[in-house]
Amino acid sequence: MAAIEITKENYEAEVLQSDKPVLLDFWASWCGPCQMLLPVIEELSNEVTDAKICKINVDEESSLAEKYGVMSIPTLVVVKDGRTVSTSVGVQPKDKILEMLK
Repeated sequence: MAAIEITKENYEAEVLQSDKPVLLDFWASWCGPCQMLLPVIEELSNEVTDAKICKINVDEESSLAEKYGVMSIPTLVVVKDGRTVSTSVGVQPKDKILEMLK
């Protein structure tokens, strides 16, 4: 399954009301490191079943990026029960991302 694209319209249902942990990948098409992380995010979206893997384009959803205080991309945020439980900035290896989801 591909990573879920998050917009203002589906944010509440997909993220805040999720019964699973949610990984938010804040990215942009012009960001080199974001493009390096993209295959890892897609891989995780196909492998991980106990969490939602989501992407937020900061150019299109700047209000959501502001809400999470995103200053640099890529930024990964894990949300559980509507609350941020971990954050990392920059390209992360797959095992580190999996660790964030635990």
